[in-house]
Amino acid sequence: MEAKFFRFLKLVGVGFKARSESQGRELFLKLGYSHEVQFTAPPAVRVFCFKPNIICCTGIDKDRVHQFAGAVRSCKPPEVYKGKGILYFDEVIKLKPGKKQKK
Repeated sequence: MEAKFFRFLKLVGVGFKARSESQGRELFLKLGYSHEVQFTAPPAVRVFCFKPNIICCTGIDKDRVHQFAGAVRSCKPPEVYKGKGILYFDEVIKLKPGKKQKK
């Protein structure tokens, strides 16, 4: 399979890790839950982990690659106060200011 479309995801957070198995078919995520989150890639998509916090979704069908990357991102979307979660590699999160005490 010649990959033409790529989508990179970045895991931001303490203890967030990813690993892939079964020749890019299975993706396991540790996201701070009591269990690992498992994803099975569709037939036209492969998943690779370059580092424990960088995931690459690749395939020949752009829609399926982006749909799978969106499904992975939806299990831990980035939060707006600390910026933790699963982000697209080129995504920038604008952080909200927290509560401030009046003096």
